[in-house]
Amino acid sequence: MNRRCFLEGAAYSLAAAPLLATGPASAQATGWAATVQSVIAEGQRFDPSLVVEAARMLSRRPMVPVTATDLPEGYAALPFDQFSGIRAQPGGLIWAGENRGFTVEPLHRGYVFSAPVSLFTVEDEVVRRVAFDRGKFDYGKVPPPPAGVDLQFSGFRVAAGHERPYEVAIFQGATFFRALARGQNFGALARALILRPGETRGEEIPFFRAFWIERPNPASGLLVIHALLDSESLSGAVRMTLRPGDVTFIDVEMTLFARQALDHVGFGCTMGTFMAAPQSRRTFDDIRPAVHEVSGVQMLTGGGEWIYRPVSNPVALQVSSFVDTNPRGFGLVQRERDPTAFQDDDQRFELRPSVWMEPLGEWGAGSVQLIEIPSESDLNDNIISYWRPRQPIAAGSETTIAYRQAWCWQPPERTTLATATRIRQGKGSTGRRRRFFVEFTGDRLADPGVVAATRANVTATPGAVHGLRLWPYPERKTMRVGFEVDPGTENLSELRLVLEAGGQPVSETWLNRWTW
Repeated sequence: MNRRCFLEGAAYSLAAAPLLATGPASAQATGWAATVQSVIAEGQRFDPSLVVEAARMLSRRPMVPVTATDLPEGYAALPFDQFSGIRAQPGGLIWAGENRGFTVEPLHRGYVFSAPVSLFTVEDEVVRRVAFDRGKFDYGKVPPPPAGVDLQFSGFRVAAGHERPYEVAIFQGATFFRALARGQNFGALARALILRPGETRGEEIPFFRAFWIERPNPASGLLVIHALLDSESLSGAVRMTLRPGDVTFIDVEMTLFARQALDHVGFGCTMGTFMAAPQSRRTFDDIRPAVHEVSGVQMLTGGGEWIYRPVSNPVALQVSSFVDTNPRGFGLVQRERDPTAFQDDDQRFELRPSVWMEPLGEWGAGSVQLIEIPSESDLNDNIISYWRPRQPIAAGSETTIAYRQAWCWQPPERTTLATATRIRQGKGSTGRRRRFFVEFTGDRLADPGVVAATRANVTATPGAVHGLRLWPYPERKTMRVGFEVDPGTENLSELRLVLEAGGQPVSETWLNRWTW
């Protein structure tokens, strides 16, 4: 887990402080902890419906805010390097030595991760509490907490594999989690739920309060995780099924109970870093030619249109909405896999995962939301993507939703159309014009007949397109499109480009927003 992950946790923990604080067991006894104990007590038989029932009961009373007064002195102010040095001893790993294909490492509280999380395992269908024991941690340079103090945990880390286990997922802070495919580095961050992001009234931050982790069957290759989440406006039960591999899948099923009416809810949320690339170099003075772990948002609409929208590091906050009904897939993707594009031997951005969301069931009308936040640092997750349903959630209602996440090199559902693989922009030939080059790659662009019939359909709204040219390279299966956009007196233009032959698309639809 790198420093950026902890810093992003800090930002959200601080933002959430007035809404969702954490604290001692005495304060929790009237809130979620008492509800958990009354519904899913240690030693009883586990059933997933009990987590749903706990969330339902929790929603019938106001959320109880508490303060983090139980952390040992100095733990909340630990420097990053000292906190990250606190790791579980080998004997503190759950299911270590059992050859079950997974081990779970409980994570200590401290630094910006002050919220207590209760951990339980489900073994032989019975609930077992994971007790905090300071003797199971290596504290490095940090003085251990006093004996006999039950600090609970801040989350957990999952390793997969029998002979050579590798870290595959981390659940820590608010409802944040991240995963990766085999051979990748941790990058983009998922959130089980996002509420009111980018609004002037302030974002509301839900928190995971407790996890129940089922002991895995060695032959299944699956790890099933249940979680209870709580927030000012709602409570919920989440079931996640983790399947690691060359593509790591996480199936997410969520049942939410609204305390209040909610008009801005986000599902399938992913966050990532974009600082600069040839497609967007607002102000960039860095030895690296590009700095980003995601390059754009990819969508497969309910109507079957493939869309790619490169992301940017804007001058001011930008929010884009891509209206759709029953989307078939969307997510933040990293299309640049060439290490020479980044020249960064530490971050290795080319090894960061793409995260693809496949809705399970019909999601109805809504929009894929894209929030782009100005950033001067690659420590910031300044790109946010999620699905926002058009229909508000009524107070007292129950909402269920399910989707499949793929943490991957490229989305498992792929188009046969050419995709935008290289994007550049720069000053145009005159006045306020901006010049763009978009390079498409695909097998069909090796067909001389298709190439000869291909035309580029480009629009700028508002604005005028000038100097449109195509450069086909069938030996490389690519076609480069060049054009200039004149915005006139406007300061923003929405661009749309698709390659067509015989009235049918040859490429995905490339969208872009440019501001002057």
